[in-house]
Amino acid sequence: MDEWQTNRAAIASAIAGDREALRAVWADHRRWVAAILLAHKSREADLEDLLQTVALQLCRKVDEVRDPDAFRPWLRMVAVNTARAEGRSRSRARQGFLRLVGRTSPEQTWSDPIDDEGRADRAEHGRRLLDLARTLPDGYREPLLMRCVGGMSYRQIGAAMDLPETTVETRIARGRRMLRELASSETEQARPGALAGEA
Repeated sequence: MDEWQTNRAAIASAIAGDREALRAVWADHRRWVAAILLAHKSREADLEDLLQTVALQLCRKVDEVRDPDAFRPWLRMVAVNTARAEGRSRSRARQGFLRLVGRTSPEQTWSDPIDDEGRADRAEHGRRLLDLARTLPDGYREPLLMRCVGGMSYRQIGAAMDLPETTVETRIARGRRMLRELASSETEQARPGALAGEA
């Protein structure tokens, strides 16, 4: 049986107005929605806030979905649009602030109050990889994050993005290769000799 079919009945019930079914459907889908948001949101955006916005849209508009098979592509677009709208809003707010203070570019400071140095290093490495993953082209970024962050199978990603599994698998493999190359290049540039301009 197709793994997506296991909760098709719950999706149909949620569309029909069953609030318990809707809660169960959201619980089933929340993790991969988070991966989609991570693929499209700005670095500064709060993931939990975006998830709340998507959940609210789900509650308000799920009855507009006519076919349970269209639910996941619909929910994916809600997540993508939510992340992009937040990014546009944040960009406008930033530009307004910069005009207000007479600056042309923001200066960001990042802090992480993690006491354990090892955990802090791992957390920073993870954040850096996520930042690099966000620079990948659209067709590679989203499936890679859905797989690595959302824990979705190739079949699930293919269903959500309306792509064949083989295409999803190829894109994820290429995305991982591009990410490794970006990380390697960044590490190389950060070496003291590289910064000093090795001859």
